[in-house]
Amino acid sequence: MANLKEVRTRIASVSSTQQITSAMKMVSAAKFRKAQVAIIGMRPYANQLAQILSDIDNGDGVQTPYHQVRPLKNVLLVVVTSNKGLCGAFNSNVLKEAQARISHYRTHEPSARLAMVTLGKRGSDFFAKNFDNVVASYDDLLDHATFEGVAALADKLMQQFCDKQYDRIELVYNQFKNSLVQILSTEQFLPLEADKLPSAKREKSANVGDFIYEPSKEEILREMVPLTLRSHFYRVVLDSLAAEHGARMNAMQKATDNATELLKELRLSYNKARQAAITNEIIEIVSGSEALKG
Repeated sequence: MANLKEVRTRIASVSSTQQITSAMKMVSAAKFRKAQVAIIGMRPYANQLAQILSDIDNGDGVQTPYHQVRPLKNVLLVVVTSNKGLCGAFNSNVLKEAQARISHYRTHEPSARLAMVTLGKRGSDFFAKNFDNVVASYDDLLDHATFEGVAALADKLMQQFCDKQYDRIELVYNQFKNSLVQILSTEQFLPLEADKLPSAKREKSANVGDFIYEPSKEEILREMVPLTLRSHFYRVVLDSLAAEHGARMNAMQKATDNATELLKELRLSYNKARQAAITNEIIEIVSGSEALKG
């Protein structure tokens, strides 16, 4: 059994850690509420845009440069992680999924060249050490995730697709469900398939073909598609941020609970060791007294 000094030191260390994890949980809870409000407020707008686009693009051959399907020569993976750790398996799940996509393309599309864009220092550091195909990192974008900043990146990706620099762009990220659950998602950003957008869940109206469009469908799509893609990309970033704060809040809660349980065990061990030391002292005193009597 450890001596009293070692147990006291351990109790002080665990108690200090418990205070830190508890404080981090409260900070994460405050950030989580803000991120949750942002993503919940964004989803109806993104859903409606995707639904309108899906209704207009009803399979009658209307196309934009963003719909163009080309042979896969260049593929871009956009991987969204976090700038900070201590959020459980949040980052490791995304990194594993991104590696799985890389393996998929190397196996099934060996002629396609892969490139990566990372959002989040965890992903940037990992792929910089293990892969040589990271073309850009936008870690600072997550610190202040404004629509203007995210839309600028989305416009850049859209322009690269239109310039045929990439033939397919995919997004790998954690989708927010609630504070305890994050859904690992891989989505095709471009070329655009409106029916496959996660936001376009409702069935098209039976009378979509009865609408008369003014201006023409082509002009409406030219305006709506970029707006929809920007909104979708912004929703992905907000989803990842809300999922990150939820995962960190949950991880810090578990760490605090574990510290509480460990403190109980350590205090029990300390009391046992202290009682054993007192008992030994009493035995020594009684033994000395008996010896003097003899």
